[in-house]
Amino acid sequence: MKKFTLILLAFLLSIPLSAQYKPWTSAKQPLKEIKALKKQIKAPKFRKADYLITDFGAVGDGKTKNTEAFKKAIEKCSAEGGGRVVVPNGVFLTGAIYLESNVNLHLTDGSTILFSQDSNDYPIVFTRWEGMECMNYSSLIYAYEEENIAVTGKGTLDGNSDLDNWWFWCGATKYGYNTSRPGRQNPARAKLHEYMANRTPARERIFGDGWYLRPNFVQPYKSKNFYMADVLVKNSPMWNLNPVLCENVLIERVKVISHGPNNDGFDPEACKNVWIKDSYFDTGDDCIAIKSGRDEDGRDIGRPAENHIIENCEMKDGHGGVVIGSEIAGGAKNIYAIGNVMDSKNLDRALRIKTSSSRGGTIENVFFYNTKVGAYKEAAVRFNMHYEKPGNHIPTIRNIWVENLTVDKGGKYAVFSDAYESSPVTDFTMINAKMVGVQIPYKVDYLKNVTLKNVTVNGQPLTELKP
Repeated sequence: MKKFTLILLAFLLSIPLSAQYKPWTSAKQPLKEIKALKKQIKAPKFRKADYLITDFGAVGDGKTKNTEAFKKAIEKCSAEGGGRVVVPNGVFLTGAIYLESNVNLHLTDGSTILFSQDSNDYPIVFTRWEGMECMNYSSLIYAYEEENIAVTGKGTLDGNSDLDNWWFWCGATKYGYNTSRPGRQNPARAKLHEYMANRTPARERIFGDGWYLRPNFVQPYKSKNFYMADVLVKNSPMWNLNPVLCENVLIERVKVISHGPNNDGFDPEACKNVWIKDSYFDTGDDCIAIKSGRDEDGRDIGRPAENHIIENCEMKDGHGGVVIGSEIAGGAKNIYAIGNVMDSKNLDRALRIKTSSSRGGTIENVFFYNTKVGAYKEAAVRFNMHYEKPGNHIPTIRNIWVENLTVDKGGKYAVFSDAYESSPVTDFTMINAKMVGVQIPYKVDYLKNVTLKNVTVNGQPLTELKP
């Protein structure tokens, strides 16, 4: 017994301190962590050489398909050591664009890359669809295991999606679907869930033509040092900006306006060291949704969303402003949202954490600081452990810190929680929050270690959260 105790003690001492759960006791702690993290996240640097796509045969008339011109320019740029592939004024129609290492795809002011509506222009690649790995249409802009890549400039990326192209595949009549036209994703989505549950190798989960799984817009996959700045992104088939399993991601001054189905603005998935700042979102789904994979795929790969900063962003329409989940089976930790502004009668929640017992995983260390909210519909802060179907993997939500929150035109609840009795939301802190226009102060079930300091709802102090 003594020997076993010594072995156990040695094991516990071997665990790094950083891996041990320890809730914050002051905002100074996460603010210090943010300062250190910012020093690690940097934009890649590129060789000073420009490759004008018109020199490779591109024509900016909005009709000529320029897929080969983009491919040749990017390949030559990368082969010669990198630089900028420059898109001049004009409308350049193209199929999928593959970004190679050390290439900055630069859109000049007045330029538009218009993506083809023909699914044949998007080759089958290794990708993720709603957090599940598969072979499917390439994202409109895609990269796989590349380094030092960027999309910059004051031009426009137009996904060219509408009720007659891509969107109706979701199967909803409000997005153009009807039984007289082919195309509905539901059978393919069910098949992909089946593949995942059976742990069919990802490269054997082949979709594409006839399956109707819409591609995402921008998806660097297993890549390092991804930078995006200044561009306008609109009319995506599905998720807009979706780096997957990437490290060192910096997004700044980007504007995303896209109101189609599942048109999330920014979905970093199982990424490490991510900083998005000074950007604008007006979307048909979550403005920013942090993810780490769905169910078996998320748990088996086991990569959490880690070290994310969301700073000085503006959010309008969307299911949620800052959201963690629902494809969050790999977990999430160290998520810092600071200085953001949200305001829309169509915005459902300001901060939302959504997961389920089919996901599992641990979501911890979420810092929501200096946030100004105008209007929202459902809740300023929303915890949901019963999103979609249940399973056998009870999730954990802990160390959630909300400070300096103002709400001018609140919705139904200030705080809304739906958790498991066996796994309550633990260590929830709210400090200096002033919320007005709220119908019901709160609706909660299982919370543990709640701290409320200087919190008012409709002018009345909120001192406790009880079921």
